[in-house]
Amino acid sequence: MAAPKKSVVGPLVGAVVQGTNSSQFLVFDSKTAELLSHHQVELTQEFPREGWVEQNPKEILRSVYECIEKTCEKLNELNIEISHIKAIGVSNQRETTVIWDKLTGEPLYNAVVWLDVRTQATVENLSRKIPGNNNFVKSKTGLPLSTYFSAVKLRWILDNVKTVQKAVEEGRALFGTIDSWLIWNLTGGVNEGVHCTDVTNASRTMLFNIHSLEWDKELCDFFEIPMNILPNIWSSSEIYGLMKDGALEGVPISGCLGDQSAALVGQMCFQEGQAKNTYGTGCFLLCNTGRKCVFSERGLLTTVAYKLGRDKPVFYALEGSVAIAGAVIRWLRDNLGIINTSEEIEKLAKEVGTSYGCYFIPAFSGLYAPHWDPSARGIICGLTQFTNKCHIAFAALEAVCFQTREILDAMNRDCGIPLSHLQVDGKMTDNKILMQLQADILHIPVVKPCMPETTALGAAMAAGAAEGVGIWSLNPEDLSSVLMERIEPQIKATESDIRYSTWKKAVMKSMGWVTTQSPQSIDSAIFSSLPLGFYIVSSMIILIGARYISGIP
Repeated sequence: MAAPKKSVVGPLVGAVVQGTNSSQFLVFDSKTAELLSHHQVELTQEFPREGWVEQNPKEILRSVYECIEKTCEKLNELNIEISHIKAIGVSNQRETTVIWDKLTGEPLYNAVVWLDVRTQATVENLSRKIPGNNNFVKSKTGLPLSTYFSAVKLRWILDNVKTVQKAVEEGRALFGTIDSWLIWNLTGGVNEGVHCTDVTNASRTMLFNIHSLEWDKELCDFFEIPMNILPNIWSSSEIYGLMKDGALEGVPISGCLGDQSAALVGQMCFQEGQAKNTYGTGCFLLCNTGRKCVFSERGLLTTVAYKLGRDKPVFYALEGSVAIAGAVIRWLRDNLGIINTSEEIEKLAKEVGTSYGCYFIPAFSGLYAPHWDPSARGIICGLTQFTNKCHIAFAALEAVCFQTREILDAMNRDCGIPLSHLQVDGKMTDNKILMQLQADILHIPVVKPCMPETTALGAAMAAGAAEGVGIWSLNPEDLSSVLMERIEPQIKATESDIRYSTWKKAVMKSMGWVTTQSPQSIDSAIFSSLPLGFYIVSSMIILIGARYISGIP
């Protein structure tokens, strides 16, 4: 006799979470927000040259399909009907750039990841084209000109990859961030797949006007990007298309948010002034600024938070972006080999309970907010003969917390109202040492949900709330309350300030480490040294000739 099906209170919503290190598929009950099942697949990253970070778009796509199939299998094992899944949301690593052939569906180049810094020379060349008294790029996009964002990655690909150049000329090329690549494939690919993105992902390309909510011709002309390769822009919550294959064929894809916007929604930061910090590959602090753009004077980004419906208003956020958070733990594991699993870092740090004066600046891709210094590089300083791997592990965790304090201080000054506590989420929040360090270094309480997968929850909420789906209410009185854990500071503020001051001294030492020269500047340097070269060579010839004539051996 077959096992009875488990009773589920409400319709279900699935969420694809495509991150830098892994892909996941999670399924929630739309009435209770309970996580019912999930599956995760870790991804590889490629580092072809120093500063280059790439991923295989086909591996990313395969991992998403695998996660969906495995999660559906797990639901069947739990006797939960997968037919109860009524919508799917997508959340993704932002800025990572993909170009593919719309006729074959094949990627034309590897995905250039948001961490990649190969475009520094491109950024410097573009910077010289911006009038000093009219930074129209920042005023339209809310973003500084940086290697971080998609437009400069796309410009580099167009300049350097002949197969992409040819595909663009022949009208075969499509561009997108990871959300676009996934949705296009999931909705049919070469068979009428939907080429779209949402406003949150578009706002990270540097081609999108955050005021008009459209691709901006002046920006596209500035970066020399053909507009016909860009995806259509939709809101973060509407039906984009239907799943065309697999166990969930026919289910609408109706939510799409960049990962940090999804976490903001998942943390239910719908009110102006509410903020959250997500600890993933990087670390991202977002503060909801309501329906107005707030421009920072302290290195923060102005970005689109969400637009939850075609006819719903757009909300904006101030964002502090840190490039390296969880990535430093992966580096300790994969590059240095001092841990075998990411979870081991907590055990190492707990053994010593201090960095013993060791400070770690993980500026592997330069420094993001609030410094925006692409020339910075990672350093470990304050080492003594007493320092061991446990102290370095502790210093790595401290580094994540110090970076968060830097952007929180900037946000408090920009907003004028200091945060009384910090809402946090992400896989790293499972680390108890990290969370206590964060409370101590900020000297305010840290509040974390007992279910840390808020990025997935945000994508599911957007999908379930979409017009035509309507199974997840976003009305404040209908939102399920989330159980929270509160971590209080345990050290004096003066001690925290002393450690933070030393950290900032170490940050200064990491800056200005790398200098890039354009070919033009290199040529000019060579030619400027020619007179000196002629003088040295001619002097040597005269000296040798004189010695020969005089018979000196």
